[in-house]
Amino acid sequence: MAGSLLGQDSGSTAAVTVIKRALELESESRYPQALVCYQEGIDMLLQVLKGTKDVTKKCNLRKRISDYMDRAENIKKYLDQEKEAGKYHKQIKIEENATGFSYESLFQEYLNETVTEVWIEDPYIRHTHQGSGKEQQSSGLEEIRESLRNHGVQLELEYSSVIHDREIRFNNGWMIKIGRGLDYFKKPQSRFSLGYCDFDLRPCHETTVDIFHNKHTQKI
Repeated sequence: MAGSLLGQDSGSTAAVTVIKRALELESESRYPQALVCYQEGIDMLLQVLKGTKDVTKKCNLRKRISDYMDRAENIKKYLDQEKEAGKYHKQIKIEENATGFSYESLFQEYLNETVTEVWIEDPYIRHTHQGSGKEQQSSGLEEIRESLRNHGVQLELEYSSVIHDREIRFNNGWMIKIGRGLDYFKKPQSRFSLGYCDFDLRPCHETTVDIFHNKHTQKI
C-alpha cells in the first residue's frame, strides 16, 4: 500500500494521499485522471526525497518513485495508443471559479501541424460581450475576419436558426464539446484585473468538457 511508503514523516501525508488516489483511479480504468495524480504524486515524492537524510529511507523512496514512474509511463503509452486508434475519450470537469482553463490549455494538446481547418458551432453568440444585436454581431465578426485575414487565416461564417449543439472540431479528427460552449469564462472585474488578458487567470463558470476523436463517434 502507498500508505506504508513514508509512514509519519513530515510532509509525506499529501504525497501518500495523491498516490493512493492514482492507484484507485488506475484500478477503475480511469487512466487520464490516474496519470495526472501519478505525475503530481511523483513530484511531491521527489520533494520529500530531497529532504530525507536517512540512507535506507532514501533507497526505499527511490524504488517507490521508480515504480510509480513506470506505472505512469505505461498509462501514457496506453493513452497515446488510444489516441492513435481514435478510441480516446477525456472528460474535464471545470469547477465554479476555477482558473487555469484558457483555450490554449484546453486545445493545445490536440492542435498539431496537421490542423488546417477548425469548425465551431455555438448557438448562443448573442450576449453583450459576444456581440449584442444582429448589426453589432455582424460588425464584430467582420472585424475578426479582417484581423484573421492579415495573419493568413480565412474565416467563413454561416448563420442558423436551428443549431443546438456546442462543439469545436479540428480536421485532424478531434472533437471537443463544452457544456457552456466557448462562453465559460466569468466577466473580469476590471480591465486591470489579472484575468483580463490572461485567460488562465480568469475564473470560470462550472462546466464539463468532453474530448473525442471522430473515429470513436458516429459523427464525422
